[in-house]
Amino acid sequence: MARNVVISGGGTGIGLAAARAFAADGDRVLLLGRRAEVLEKAGVAGALTYAADLSEPEQVRGVARFVEAEFATVDVLVHSAGGAGHLEPPSDSADPLDRVAHHWTVNFRSNTLSAALLTEALKDRLASPGGRVLFVSSIAAYRGSGSGAYGGAKAALHPYARDLARELGPRGITANLVAPGYVEDTGFFGDAIEPVRRERLVGETFTGRAGTPGDIAATLHWLASPGAGHVTSQVVQVNGGAERGN
Repeated sequence: MARNVVISGGGTGIGLAAARAFAADGDRVLLLGRRAEVLEKAGVAGALTYAADLSEPEQVRGVARFVEAEFATVDVLVHSAGGAGHLEPPSDSADPLDRVAHHWTVNFRSNTLSAALLTEALKDRLASPGGRVLFVSSIAAYRGSGSGAYGGAKAALHPYARDLARELGPRGITANLVAPGYVEDTGFFGDAIEPVRRERLVGETFTGRAGTPGDIAATLHWLASPGAGHVTSQVVQVNGGAERGN
C-alpha cells in the first residue's frame, strides 16, 4: 500500500534522493523547501511541493494545513532541511560577537528549529502504528564543524529524537537519525570544496570514497521499512568508517 511521505529539504541533495527512493515504491511524496523554483525543478514523478521557511511557526502552520488537506495521515516524515548557512546573507556587523550570534542563530533555525516545528505540527497525524520520523544529522555532531555552530545544531537533534522515540513508541511510531559523513553532489559546501580538503575527507574513510546522496537515502528508506520496526532512538552512521559514534 502506498504511504504518505513528507520530506523537508526535498528539492536537492539527500532529500531529493530520498524522495526518489520513496516515489519509486509508489509512495505519495510531499517535497518541502524554502525555494519554490528548486522544488518545481526536482522532477520527482507525482510529487507534491510546498514552499515554506520551516523555522517560521506561521509558515509551518501552512504546511500542516496543506498536509491535512492532501494526506490526512503521514506515514514517514524525513527531516533533510538544513545546512551550514551558505544560503543566508552574512552578518553586516563589524562586531565579532554579533557575527557569532548570527552564525549560531542561522544554524540553529535551519537545522534544529525547523525540524522541531515541523515534527510538532505533524506529530498527531503520524500513522499509528507504523509511523516513522527520520532526521538527517551529521558526522559534525560527533567531531565538530569548525565554528561549532553547525555541529551543535545537528547534535541537538539527538536528544530530541530520543524524547520523541520515548513519547511516540507506545503508538508504534519510531524516531531515528542518520548521520552522514562527507557526501558529494549536495549544496552543503557551496559552489565547491577545496581539493586538499576533499582528499583529506575521502582519506579518512575505510571505503576510499565520498558518500553519495543515494547512500543516505537508502538508509533512510530502510529505517522507514517494516523491517526496521523495532529500531528506534538510534543514530545510524553512514560515513565509510570515518567516525565511529556512540
